[in-house]
Amino acid sequence: MRVILLSTLLLATAAPAATPWTVQPQSVRAHEDFLAGDALRGRGSATPDEAVAAAYVATQFEGYGLRPAPGMAGYVQTAGVVNDRIASPPTLAIAGRPADGLRLIVGGAADVRGPAVIADSLAALPDNADVVVFTAADVPAFDVWRAVRAKHIGLLIAKDSKSAADWFAQIGGRTSMRRYLAETPPAPRPAFATLPPATIDAIWAGAAVTLSVPVAHDQATTSNAIGYLPGTDPKAGVILLSAHLDHLGQAEGGPIMHGANDDASGTTAVLELARALAAGRPHRRGILFVCYGSEEIGGYGSRYFGAHPPVPLTDIVANIEFEMIGAQDPKLPKGALMMTGFDRSDLGAALQAHGGHVTGDPYPQEKFFERSDNYSLALKGVVAHTLSGWAVVPTYHQPTDTIAHLDIDYMTSAIQSLIAPVRWLADGDFTPRWTGAGKPAE
Repeated sequence: MRVILLSTLLLATAAPAATPWTVQPQSVRAHEDFLAGDALRGRGSATPDEAVAAAYVATQFEGYGLRPAPGMAGYVQTAGVVNDRIASPPTLAIAGRPADGLRLIVGGAADVRGPAVIADSLAALPDNADVVVFTAADVPAFDVWRAVRAKHIGLLIAKDSKSAADWFAQIGGRTSMRRYLAETPPAPRPAFATLPPATIDAIWAGAAVTLSVPVAHDQATTSNAIGYLPGTDPKAGVILLSAHLDHLGQAEGGPIMHGANDDASGTTAVLELARALAAGRPHRRGILFVCYGSEEIGGYGSRYFGAHPPVPLTDIVANIEFEMIGAQDPKLPKGALMMTGFDRSDLGAALQAHGGHVTGDPYPQEKFFERSDNYSLALKGVVAHTLSGWAVVPTYHQPTDTIAHLDIDYMTSAIQSLIAPVRWLADGDFTPRWTGAGKPAE
């Protein structure tokens, strides 16, 4: 009997099971209370409030027993960001006469001038024009913006509309100006403005148009919080779990854009997975936990991380990004998270097969795969996807994105479901692959 008991004890000691872990809704709520509370004023990108959020995440990582990532002395990676700012009200002149009712939604270069080219549909948008006047009234403003970004146009002027006003409100009620990493020159982009429909209808082809935007350049810093669990096999690669910790902040005199769902919820997922995975035995693969800054103004935290990774990008076998997991999409199975670009690789099916509450993206037309921090790494070859709860939730970029509108139980269950599949991924030798033409091209 003693021999049997001794043998059983030795086997248990030699091959310990993964420590069971239960995500507590109180812990989920506590992270949200801090990150999405009034004190952080919406964690505006590349602001001191974002830096406080990063310090909070870094402190949690350290408390869970994570180590600084290779080559880092601490848990925060910073990068310089340049913010273009409108120094005084912009003006628009048509045939030498000031145009009233200008709403400049997106700013490009400081000044744009040229003869008006008239386009009455998306199909009619020209390439390489200085100024385009878009006369159609039934195309949502953001759809026009998507179409014009690839056309190398200096300025597009469309009819003011409810969709334009809604878009302007979603970006905080102020012009979106160029922002860029201090180490990287800004890429050209078109300006996008609206005028009253009657003013648009009165512009003729060839009319001289001049947009003047006095611009100042402000220096800022964005912060990524990074923690690391080393693996037992240095050759096995690294898993990356990530989210973005910034949001829209608070415009002067405006409401706080709390960003409880976008993306304090994703940050909470990374924190709770870090806590769970650090509590068990060491894993074969290393695990990086990263919460990026400045996603909302162009993904600059993830871009900087991709240019200055603490481990070679070729060592990252998979990246799972968490974005807006705070509410259940009625189109998804109960309790499920959608994975953007699900069919682009075999990662989603593998997580699903090992208990993850993961399913496909019911909104392929929205191209969400290309609209989160996963994409900057996917472009570099890393199998990288985003998990989301309700990507078109009504509170998106609204002052109503508050803790009161979160489903804490859903969040807790979704995070819990991923502990086992991430452990399996970190302990095994399965390496996700792109399928077919799933890998995006830079």
